[in-house]
Amino acid sequence: MNILFFGITKEIVGSSEISFTDVFKPVNVAELKKQLIDSYPGFSKLNSLAIAVNSEYADDNVPLIGNEEIAIIPPVSGG
Repeated sequence: MNILFFGITKEIVGSSEISFTDVFKPVNVAELKKQLIDSYPGFSKLNSLAIAVNSEYADDNVPLIGNEEIAIIPPVSGG
């Protein structure tokens, strides 16, 4: 599972990309979010977070098998 980070999420993790091994394999998007917050507490300060699985926005119930490309998209502000 390859995870790409953008914007503030890249700063929280300290990298633009990480790979998860079988040791850390969330079963769905909700569990992925929880594990990211557990591993990187800065995620808990974000008021929203979009997740794309294989280039498609995904809700919390989308299952993860382990070979997906996941993008973590931070909240966007503007005016």
